[in-house]
Amino acid sequence: MKEEEEQQQRWRWWEEEKYKDGIKWKYLEHKGPVFAPPYDPLPPNVKFYYDGKPFPLSLQAEEVASFFAKMLDHEYTTKDIFRNNFITDWRKEMTLEERMVISELAKCDFTEMFTYYKGIMEERKNRTKEDKLKLKEENEKLMQEFGFCIMDHHREKIGNFRIEPPGLFRGRGDHPKQGMVKKRILPEDIIINCSQDSKIPKPPTGHKWKEVRHDGSVSWLASWTENVKGSVKYIMLNANSKLKGEKDWEKYEVARKLKFHIHHIRKTYCENFKSKEMKVRQRAVALYFIDKLALRAGNEKEEGETADTVGCCSLRVEHIKLHPELDGEKHVVEFDFLGKDCIRYYNKVPVEKQVFKNVKLFMEGKQEGDDLFDRLSTPLLNKHLQLLMEGLTAKVFRTYNASITLQDQLQELTDPNDGVPTKILSYNRANRAVAVLCNHQRAPPKTFDQSMANIKTKIDARKEQIELAKKELKEAKKEAKEKDSEKLKKVVEMKRRAVQRAEEQLMRLEVQATDKEENKQIALSTSKLNYLDPRISVAWCKKWDVGLEKIYNKTLRDKFAWAVHMTDTDFTF
Repeated sequence: MKEEEEQQQRWRWWEEEKYKDGIKWKYLEHKGPVFAPPYDPLPPNVKFYYDGKPFPLSLQAEEVASFFAKMLDHEYTTKDIFRNNFITDWRKEMTLEERMVISELAKCDFTEMFTYYKGIMEERKNRTKEDKLKLKEENEKLMQEFGFCIMDHHREKIGNFRIEPPGLFRGRGDHPKQGMVKKRILPEDIIINCSQDSKIPKPPTGHKWKEVRHDGSVSWLASWTENVKGSVKYIMLNANSKLKGEKDWEKYEVARKLKFHIHHIRKTYCENFKSKEMKVRQRAVALYFIDKLALRAGNEKEEGETADTVGCCSLRVEHIKLHPELDGEKHVVEFDFLGKDCIRYYNKVPVEKQVFKNVKLFMEGKQEGDDLFDRLSTPLLNKHLQLLMEGLTAKVFRTYNASITLQDQLQELTDPNDGVPTKILSYNRANRAVAVLCNHQRAPPKTFDQSMANIKTKIDARKEQIELAKKELKEAKKEAKEKDSEKLKKVVEMKRRAVQRAEEQLMRLEVQATDKEENKQIALSTSKLNYLDPRISVAWCKKWDVGLEKIYNKTLRDKFAWAVHMTDTDFTF
């Protein structure tokens, strides 16, 4: 009911005319961000120890120590790189006297601090119903005041209006900056963006904003630079806002346009495999990999990023192994490198003979550390792609291939005669093909084994129930045959329905178990969120009468409201 009301109140921006000349909004008013609460010092009875003796810390050093203490039971704090980065950054926050004493992390004892913070966590978990309700009301009040803005006479939800509190950077994989201190963000770090004729947000008492801008060509409300990676962070509108929706729609329309050019592009880069110019050959092979394997272009590191992550254009000789023959396949290229977010990309792919010969040629006379594509860069590649199709970049290939794969797989896997649970399994299998293509991995959930054991227990119980139900049905049939009464016929029908119901429940559980096992190490949500044209999923749900809520959670249904409203069953990507 609440969702229906939200649908009715939603700004149907897709039915309005778009602003021209890159204008995003004409009026924007908001209250600015909510800052992290100040540090709450430790009580006098909780002590930090160095080399076995209590050692009082200055407030700044104590706050940074608390970041580490809170993570003491986490595996991060056992990693050398995390520990080394932490002690280096922590010492920067210490007084001269503290630095003279504290030099080795191994001699630091955070146990009392850890126990204290653990106790606070437990208290929070065990809050009374009244306390939880009070906290919920406070958060709701804050949300109503800071969590919305007025944009062009419409009330739009803000995505992340709270500034992240200070802490220790974790990163993904073996990030070289893990353990570094993420500093507290102050109003003096923040650039505010709003319209000139709006009420400018007030900074907290005693503070002032770094700058106030009135730029309607950008979609952010506030921005600042964080200290660890030196990257710019933004406060933006919620995923279901007009600005985000328009951007998504445009992205998928550009990818859709690629299908009219893809055959010509593929034909051209295949012809260029034998070009006399080395840079043209390298560009052709890189495009082949980006298209065939949905590789990211590379050179996408944020400023200050030092993790050794690469993409297609920045591949080095050590990331590639060539096998003239492997596992019965010819011309196999073996890839092994760290991709975006330090996630390993490992794949063995049979390629065209000319591609194999070219890669071998590109590697000749080079050593580890040398670029595979030494005549190519992402900007050069994208410049070339712009000549082939307006708006085309290497990233568009990834969106196109992900969406077209989903559509093709859904056509192939969906059986009209299947029930809803089996159709959902088919959808997830199609989605999984995309996740594999895009290398969207995840670590198996910690609860996976227990979760699978629970489903297996339910399956076994359901099988026993079916056996019992069938036995009861057999007996009821026998009795009805002997006595031939209407009452007994009804009992037979009731028992038959019970068997049917139990069998349907068993099938649902078995489908669920299969789905869970197959998704053990694959992240399905990333492609749904970023790479799959939502209209494919909406059309599929409408065509096969599968509730959209079975495929998309509420966040995705809100984010893709435009797709839900404009898509019919006959939509083709």
